[in-house]
Amino acid sequence: MTKDLDLQSAIAALDAYGYEKKHSTDLEQARNKQQMTRYLKSLDFSLRRLKLLQEAVNELVEETQNNLHKQEQVQTFKTKVINLSRELNMSYDEVLVYMANQGSK
Repeated sequence: MTKDLDLQSAIAALDAYGYEKKHSTDLEQARNKQQMTRYLKSLDFSLRRLKLLQEAVNELVEETQNNLHKQEQVQTFKTKVINLSRELNMSYDEVLVYMANQGSK
């Protein structure tokens, strides 16, 4: 009987923990705009600090977008080299070596 009671209280505690974690104002748990806003309001930042946060976030977003754009360009270039190597019946590495030699001349 006590094992059942212990099991039930353990399950109840886990359920309560899961509910708390789901409704927490922790930034780690924020997955949408409403949760992010609730977290930011809980920080009780002044307007000056909010603007500073906004500036930092904007810079980070721009940096991330630039990095993604660079990755896309590199992938596009790799695809073009692969297609060129097939067209010329050469290996990928041979095409790269040939291109490097042409660039150094």
